[in-house]
Amino acid sequence: MREYLSSRIFKTISEVADLEGVEVYVIGGFVRDIFLNRPSKDIDIVVVGSGVEFAKAVANRLRSKRLTLFKNFGTAQLKHNEWDIEFVGARKESYRLDSRKPIVEDGTLEDDQKRRDFTINALALSLNAKNYGELLDPFGGIKDLKNGIIRTPLDPATTFSDDPLRMLRAIRFATQLNFNIEPETFKAIGQMSNRITIVSTERIMDEVNKMMLAPSPSRGWLLLDECGLLPYVLPELTAMKGVETRNGIAHKDNFYHTLEVLDNLAAKSDSLWLRWAALLHDIGKPRTKKFIPGQGWTFHGHEFLGAKMIPEIFRKLKLPLNEKMKFVQKMVLLHLRPIILSQDIVTDSAVRRLLFDAGDDIDDLMALCEADITSKNDYTVRKHLANFRIVRKKLKEIEEKDAIRNFQPPVTGEMIMETFNLSPCKEVGIIKNRIKDAILDGEIRNDFNQAYGLMLKTGEELGFVPVKLHPNYKPAS
Repeated sequence: MREYLSSRIFKTISEVADLEGVEVYVIGGFVRDIFLNRPSKDIDIVVVGSGVEFAKAVANRLRSKRLTLFKNFGTAQLKHNEWDIEFVGARKESYRLDSRKPIVEDGTLEDDQKRRDFTINALALSLNAKNYGELLDPFGGIKDLKNGIIRTPLDPATTFSDDPLRMLRAIRFATQLNFNIEPETFKAIGQMSNRITIVSTERIMDEVNKMMLAPSPSRGWLLLDECGLLPYVLPELTAMKGVETRNGIAHKDNFYHTLEVLDNLAAKSDSLWLRWAALLHDIGKPRTKKFIPGQGWTFHGHEFLGAKMIPEIFRKLKLPLNEKMKFVQKMVLLHLRPIILSQDIVTDSAVRRLLFDAGDDIDDLMALCEADITSKNDYTVRKHLANFRIVRKKLKEIEEKDAIRNFQPPVTGEMIMETFNLSPCKEVGIIKNRIKDAILDGEIRNDFNQAYGLMLKTGEELGFVPVKLHPNYKPAS
């Protein structure tokens, strides 16, 4: 293992360890990632002694002032060059049933390894000179890495009862690494799923977001469903499960369809919030499902209801209520529009309106719509994708010709009020919307003179007389 510890930072930690006369180890994810050939700049250091005092000594030797102490937790964080290093004293922990906060005592390296979540995260490498680079693997973590297994170092009931967040971490790691969860470990998650209720929403969502960024995030959601955690994490997704049949007509299982869309999208984009849009794009379907004789199953308006549900879901999940939430909401609201365009004759007017409504997010919206094609019929898939190529071509042509994306009508409300000597009123909005619709429908170009002329005409139709014309307006001769 010495070759993996050749960086100067490890040599410095080793030198300080021997000067201070303490046992020091690098442990956890950094060691695991060595065997997975995944580069990592996050280093966890365990000291058999005071992690805080040792961190001070290392920072002093490096002449670094980028040391942050967390004395209440007995930890310290040092940022040095590209490295992010956390120091902690070896400890053993015990938990009360109603709390995630442990009772902490000083311990040995073995105690510290026992408290780790999984065998693959309990691997340690010695940094003392006498056995520098020696691997300590008391729970068979290397074997589990080779076999692609997620397993707890102790009895899983003990590990998960102590810290229920580890149940979600098991699923997150299995999803990220494409590993299997050892059967007894997975069984314990199912038996103890209700313990997740004592974990903060913020910590739960931190794991879920990491899971969402995996190559195939559907794996995580399927595991959450199988072990019984899904209703605690996102019950709205649970409501999408199942197929109902009436008069011999069945609808597709929207839960599995959604996960297929999510994986399709993940293969094209690593955007977390676009992946959330894929996960939630049909979230309004359970509440809008209706069987109409002679027509079959319908989900009319599910995109509108789904968009209304997004702020409530984000608020409950403690996800950001800023432009990220608005982006997901917009994607859910608009996700049917390109599909409808691809099925009909694509008019310039419809394309202008889609460009106007989607703005700079049009490419993400098209990616979502293409991911939404999950038919098992190859001909149907090819047909839809070919139609989407036509829509994309039309979008490009209209954008180049009319500059519609994110456009603002060239006539403002202030101009309208000044021209007709009006105070703010609903008629100003009527005139503005008439101009906007005329541009989007191709009646006039996105041009000041044409827009101003339509403003005068519309104002006069409403009974207003212009009192002052804009100096840039040039009436047609």
